[in-house]
Amino acid sequence: MIRALWTAATGMQAQQINQDVIANNLANINTVGFKKSRAEFEDLMYQVLLKSGAETSLNSQLPVGIEVGMGVKPVSVQKMFSQGNYQHSDSDFDWAIEGDGFFQLDDNGRTVYTRAGNFKIDKDGSICNPDGLKLIPEITVPPETVHFSIDSGGTWTATDNLGSPIATGRLELAKFLNPAGLTSLGRNLYAATDSSGEAITGNPGEDGMGTISQHFLEMSNVNAVDEMVKMIVGQRAYEINSKAIQTADSMLRMTDNLKR
Repeated sequence: MIRALWTAATGMQAQQINQDVIANNLANINTVGFKKSRAEFEDLMYQVLLKSGAETSLNSQLPVGIEVGMGVKPVSVQKMFSQGNYQHSDSDFDWAIEGDGFFQLDDNGRTVYTRAGNFKIDKDGSICNPDGLKLIPEITVPPETVHFSIDSGGTWTATDNLGSPIATGRLELAKFLNPAGLTSLGRNLYAATDSSGEAITGNPGEDGMGTISQHFLEMSNVNAVDEMVKMIVGQRAYEINSKAIQTADSMLRMTDNLKR
């Protein structure tokens, strides 16, 4: 009976983590470029009371054994990099990536990556994210710029009040063989790891890279209805595991009362 207590406890702990992941998804439902997470679990080891295929006294083998599981454990929390919904914007510096790829940012000499394209201009004219991290390669907008445009292939152009180009360049994106292996840094940023592999850089629209859409933002890919359903299922699973603990405790109490 003690085994049931500990097994059900692992179920409650697993569902608590599951609810934490769902709560974070819902909290970021309006976060630009946010990618939802999914908690994944696996069963623990089994206690083998009777091995399958064991020989019986009748000179035959048992078709099915007796294996009692010891519970569940969280094995990963995976980022789901499906495309989020697009939202139109009037800002020249709101960009969305259609397809694979990440914007590259300079974080004090370290390259970090983001899907959030809500960029700003700092006092030097450099395009940066809301935290002031500059794009890689750096894009500097001249002071006399009246209009800034960027096409689907990442080629940007700054024009003056006469419509004449005064600066131009091309944006680069990065992608990974295993984007789910990126580590989340918060602030809509990711960093490469051994699991994600090295960043593969290239021009938008080439070699499998996504394209750029100006005047659009990629919003969170969280589906509120799906998350609410998962939350209800997780809540019920947590409740059922707590009932299993109560049932095991009640059976232990009845066993204890046999001596009276």
